[in-house]
Amino acid sequence: MFLLVTNRRDITMDFVVAKLQRRGLPYFRLNTELLPLSRSTLGVSAMDDWAIELEGKRITGRDVTAAYFRRPGAPQAPEAVLDAGERAYIEAEWSSFLKSLYFRLEGCWFSDPTQIFLAEDKPRQLLIARHLGFNIPDTAITNQLEPAELLTAEGRAVGKPLRQAVLPGALEKVMFTSRLQPLTEADAPALGLAPLIIQAEVPKKYDVRVTVVGAQVFATAIWSQDNEETEVDWRRGSRPDLRHEAISLPDQVAAQCRELVHRLNLRYGAIDLVCDTDEKLWFLEINPNGQWAWIENQTGYPIAAAIVDELEMIRNGPL
Repeated sequence: MFLLVTNRRDITMDFVVAKLQRRGLPYFRLNTELLPLSRSTLGVSAMDDWAIELEGKRITGRDVTAAYFRRPGAPQAPEAVLDAGERAYIEAEWSSFLKSLYFRLEGCWFSDPTQIFLAEDKPRQLLIARHLGFNIPDTAITNQLEPAELLTAEGRAVGKPLRQAVLPGALEKVMFTSRLQPLTEADAPALGLAPLIIQAEVPKKYDVRVTVVGAQVFATAIWSQDNEETEVDWRRGSRPDLRHEAISLPDQVAAQCRELVHRLNLRYGAIDLVCDTDEKLWFLEINPNGQWAWIENQTGYPIAAAIVDELEMIRNGPL
C-alpha cells in the first residue's frame, strides 16, 4: 500500500490519487491535520510496528510499500478543546508522533522528508549547481552593505529571501523576487537586520521550470516577459493567462538537472532556470518539494504518472 502524506486541500495530491485509482493501486491518504482525530499507536518492537486508524480506514507499518511526502498540514486539536495551552500541547505531541513516523519510513520514501529539508538550503544548492557546471548569476548572501553595494552598483540586481518567503500576520504577505535599486549607506541599517540573497539580474527571454521525476525531465518555458508584472518574478500577480510551453533542454543541461536532484538525495525536484536573450540557461534554485500539478495541466506532461511509476519501483525494490 502507498502512504500519501499531505493535507485535505492539496490539489496536487489529487492528481496522484486519480492515477492510483486508474491503476487499481491501494493507497492511504494521511491528511496530517486530522491526526488528532485518529486512533494511533507506535510500538517499539520493530520499525514497522505502528498503526493509524482514521476516517474509517486503517494502515499499519507492515502495509506500507512506498510513501510520498507532499504537503503535510500541522495537526489541529479537536474543536472541543478550548484552552489555548491544551491545544498547543496536543498539537505539539502529534507533531512529535509524526516525526517519529517519518523516521520509521526510511527506505520507503519517494523523497525522504529529512533530505527535502536539507535540500531547501539555497546556498548549498548554488554550490552544488556551480560544481555541476550550471551557469550561476553573480551572487551575494549577506547583510553587509559592501558586497550588496558592489552587486547593485554594477547593473540591475534582484533580491530574494534566503528561506522565509512569507511574512505572517493578519495581512499575510508574500516576498517575491524584486528588482533592487543601487544600495547606499542609508540602506545599511535595514540590510543589516537579516541576510538577503542578492543576484545580478539575468536579462530574460523566458523563465524555465524543470520538473525532475526520477530519470525523467519535464521542461517548461514560462513566458514571463509577456507581462510587466511577471518580468522579475513570474509568480507575481498569479496570471491565469501566463503562457507556458513544453520545451526540450540541451542534453547537457538535462543531465545536470538529473544529477543535481541525485546529489541532493531526492527523486523529485522543481528547478528554476532562466533563458537569457542570448539563449543561455542560468540556474536560480531548486524547490525539492515544489508544486507541479499546474505544469501538468498547462503542458500535458505525465508528471503524476511518473511519480506513481517511481512509487511502484520503490515497492518492487532493486532489480
